[in-house]
Amino acid sequence: MIIIRPFKPSDWLDVWAIIRPIFHAGETYAFSNITETQAHEFWIHNVSATFVAVDENDCVLGSYYIKPNQPLLGAHICNAAYVVDENQRGKGVASMMCEHSQEAALMQGFLAMQFNFVVSTNTGAVHLWEKLGFSTIGKIPEAFQSASGYVDALIMHKKL
Repeated sequence: MIIIRPFKPSDWLDVWAIIRPIFHAGETYAFSNITETQAHEFWIHNVSATFVAVDENDCVLGSYYIKPNQPLLGAHICNAAYVVDENQRGKGVASMMCEHSQEAALMQGFLAMQFNFVVSTNTGAVHLWEKLGFSTIGKIPEAFQSASGYVDALIMHKKL
């Protein structure tokens, strides 16, 4: 059983344990040597809300945040980001978090959700977002420097 609930400060070490290898891998997020303090600021403080997906024992399986995509006159569209523990992938955690994030976004008054920078080689994420109703509305050529070279980043959008 997977439960999605608001982030609590006591969850941070578990969330950081998930974020750190993903960010440091430099394949899906535009960070490589982010510090724990920087990651905490990015994932917890500079957002509207952070949630965690937990199992029946309250072990953190993944996390996501929601924030306005732009300030003021663009704040009706939100942005979100997701991380799933590498040992929990393929179990529907990301899908559940994305569906939950859309409901949470509506409750916060957002009208649409936009992902500004989906690395095109992250085919699992691209496929999942498309399956959940997101459309690619733009492509930024060679925007991401992966280990294999420069690859495109996609802008994906869904009206809520």
